[in-house]
Amino acid sequence: MKERRQCERFNIPLAVRLETIESDRKEVLDNETRDISVSGTFIPSLKSFPEGTRFVLDFTIPSDDIKEFKYVKSLKGSTGTLVRSNSKGMAVHFDRDSYIVSLNSNNMN
Repeated sequence: MKERRQCERFNIPLAVRLETIESDRKEVLDNETRDISVSGTFIPSLKSFPEGTRFVLDFTIPSDDIKEFKYVKSLKGSTGTLVRSNSKGMAVHFDRDSYIVSLNSNNMN
């Protein structure tokens, strides 16, 4: 199968709180990322949501020593859309203004 990802993925577990947007009933889920990139993340979860579900994501960076996040001021209030889910979890694509530019391999020195 051909790799379709356009952005490099980093296997960095980060605590994340997801809160649904545009829902009749707000749902909050505390979890941890399996991997993350400039434009999205995969979050293992037994909870499922329909594709297109919008989220506010608040990430916790555990240490200043993680070089991939060296220039990141905050990952609170990121927004994104669920693009895929399966029995192992869900893939969330960040809105363009929530891209984590420091994860672009061209920016890492």
